[in-house]
Amino acid sequence: MYWESFGFKEAPFALTPNPSFLFLSSPHQEAFAHLLFAIESRAGFIELSGEVGTGKTTIVRTLLNQLDPETHRTALIFNPTLSPLGLLQEVNSEFGLDCVSHDMRELHTTLNAYLLEENRAGRTVVLVIDEAQNLSVEVLEQVRLISNLETDSDKLIQIVLVGQPELNALLSREELRQLDQRITVRYHLKPMSFDDTCAYVRHRIRFAADGREPLTFAQGAFKKIFSFSGGLPRLINGVCDRALLLAYTKECKEVSTEMAALAIADLRRSLPRRRRAVPMKALSAGVALCILAIAAFSIFSGSLLRHKPAALHPPPALSRQAALAALAASSEQLNLLASVNAVLAAWQAPAAVATPGQPATLRGLARQRGMTATKVTGNLDTLARLDAPALLHVAVPGGGERLIALLMVDRDEVGVAPAVAGKERLTRAELAQIWSGGATLLWKDFHGISSRGKASEKAAGVRLLQGLLKQVGCYDGAVNGELSDKTQAAVAEFQRREQLTADGKLGGQTLMMLYRRAGGFFPPGLQTLTHNQGRI
Repeated sequence: MYWESFGFKEAPFALTPNPSFLFLSSPHQEAFAHLLFAIESRAGFIELSGEVGTGKTTIVRTLLNQLDPETHRTALIFNPTLSPLGLLQEVNSEFGLDCVSHDMRELHTTLNAYLLEENRAGRTVVLVIDEAQNLSVEVLEQVRLISNLETDSDKLIQIVLVGQPELNALLSREELRQLDQRITVRYHLKPMSFDDTCAYVRHRIRFAADGREPLTFAQGAFKKIFSFSGGLPRLINGVCDRALLLAYTKECKEVSTEMAALAIADLRRSLPRRRRAVPMKALSAGVALCILAIAAFSIFSGSLLRHKPAALHPPPALSRQAALAALAASSEQLNLLASVNAVLAAWQAPAAVATPGQPATLRGLARQRGMTATKVTGNLDTLARLDAPALLHVAVPGGGERLIALLMVDRDEVGVAPAVAGKERLTRAELAQIWSGGATLLWKDFHGISSRGKASEKAAGVRLLQGLLKQVGCYDGAVNGELSDKTQAAVAEFQRREQLTADGKLGGQTLMMLYRRAGGFFPPGLQTLTHNQGRI
């Protein structure tokens, strides 16, 4: 194949969903976190929607691969033309149960007995139905009946409905209101940003070439690909695959802007045309409404300019004395719980609770939720580079200390919780008055690599470490569980790349960043004003 001439082990831009190629853009990280949290908290009904080609199926397949088979039982249904009977038969078949019966009650009873047995064993049963927007009302009603299988305290099955935006319209129908009301977690997957699109293309190239980049894309090519695709992975793959073929025919190692344009033109010819005819009456009405809206806005904005209210002026700067006094006014224990839980909320983790009669500690609250606490020193730019919610240590009058959860870093401002003197957003100058650089990061050791004590467990941990280093393109040796010089050199190489101390030792910051870069893991990042419209 033409891609083999570049040294790729497999086609980097195949259209078939492949969890091995998973790239976690910001929207994909959020979607995965919502799904995982909903399943682990046994929310019952979950909906994941998104436009065609956003990567819904890849996320779902990755989710099912991530769930531990010792504690979860999973089934994926990918057949939207099923009848109610066919759905029950397919569900039972996926779980390895009797599926030949044509008696709905018998199939239902078999499934209920299985779910009760798994619940007693402490396992979570997950059913994912993809392309759910194509299901009939009758089949969706059968899905609701399956969700009725529960005990007094537990939902026996977690059902994930995955579909295109039309799924929302389908669920809003009057006859499906009971099902719609049961959906407790919803997430709409958005396309990728320009930066994520560039990183996505490079990620697939590196993965298909064992960490190397035998092919590059010019910046102009990236811009054209993003403009055409709108950040949709499926369209990005289609363009990049054609661009790869062009680079092969021209014997080039870089996809130029012109090649990207040719690839886009070629792909456009193969895509079905969408007819978007708008009735002239509707168009005329729309134009009239726009004219009225513009006129109203002009009058209103003119009034605002003539009578500018005092509330539009920026709030006064926060003084160091007022900030420290406000922090000191909160008890150390209440402040600790509020700040730690603000970071846990960013991780989509349940809030930590204090044990009555015992003082809570930062590390103790972190352990409650399976998190690791790592202290770091540096400035805001250091924390922005680590891109993780952090707890800032602030000394207050009287010799004590209070914590501030850092949730957002922007060029001019930071987002904090709990609010400091009533402000959830501080300027960098205001924060610099009270914070001198000490922070603690709460993060999740997904593989438990840092906590493996026994020799056999340590070897397994090193194998996992070597696998992560391979995924980020820093290690090409054997995955053998031996902490060799080559493995330590790979750790040091990764540290240099991430601007960490390159000592070859697997400290908390290194492992945290390794999970973030390897893909398949879903830590939250620091928010920005661009992403959340200025809302903390």
